[in-house]
Amino acid sequence: MSQFHSHKHSHNHKDLKGQKLLISIVLNIVITVAQVIGGLVSGSLSLLSDALHNFSDVLSLIVSYVASRLTKKKASIDKTFGYKRAEILAAFINASTLIIVAVILIKEAIERFKNPQVIDSQIVIWLALLAIIGNGLSVLLLKKDSKHNINMRSAYLHLLTDMLASVAVLVGGLLMKYYQLYWVDSLLTLLIALYLIWVGYDLSKTSTKMLMLFTPEHINIKDVVRAVNKLPKVNKLHHVHIWNLSDDELHLEAHLDLTEDITTTEFNTLLSTIETILHDEFDINHVTIQPEFNKEDPKEVIVQD
Repeated sequence: MSQFHSHKHSHNHKDLKGQKLLISIVLNIVITVAQVIGGLVSGSLSLLSDALHNFSDVLSLIVSYVASRLTKKKASIDKTFGYKRAEILAAFINASTLIIVAVILIKEAIERFKNPQVIDSQIVIWLALLAIIGNGLSVLLLKKDSKHNINMRSAYLHLLTDMLASVAVLVGGLLMKYYQLYWVDSLLTLLIALYLIWVGYDLSKTSTKMLMLFTPEHINIKDVVRAVNKLPKVNKLHHVHIWNLSDDELHLEAHLDLTEDITTTEFNTLLSTIETILHDEFDINHVTIQPEFNKEDPKEVIVQD
């Protein structure tokens, strides 16, 4: 049985602004080096934890940059999809690093609670301000692209959480300077870590669903089937698969049982109508349909291969 395949090219390929990622990488390297030196000199765990988070930012931004470059490579005979899923993989890696860094910070915070230390709060305050400014600039650079792309969103979240962490470190530095509340350093480290786990888990869940080819949450397959089944000469859309290849490519693959033994030309007309419906109502832009007439096979919407 032949298959008919169509790809609507009306979706917009977002420019991922590799230059913005490179600027953010440089900013974060400067912040990380400054915070490591400052953390060691001042004895501040929250500053060192912020530096560790910033270092994870550098790694995540490099991963995001490489992934955004890879997705622009053309498909080939041995890579028929090219590297379009590289950005989803990058988002998963970045989400995982957020959680790993958080676990390390929790362990260190508990140790420091047991053995509180006097901290040079002046260094903490100035370096926290440096980090807020640097990460704030990076957040502004990536904000627009983060709304349209999971890879850029993962980089953006790394930077946003680090900016918020730096605000917490600044508050802690001020409390230590004026009230000598040195235990605040450990408490802030713990809170930063818990926030990282929350953000990392959400991003990890989203990227895992995309890697596993799960049906996107905004798609109701029954609605898709119902819309196609209303068309003339259609008996039933079945054996349906819907998945995200990348952030801006949503694929549908299905069998279409017909009520008549129509010609290829007639089917092309029907297919064009189906494409329009799927694109306009469900934002599905890549359609592969296998037409059938009086064919003996399972007619369930979802078929376990």
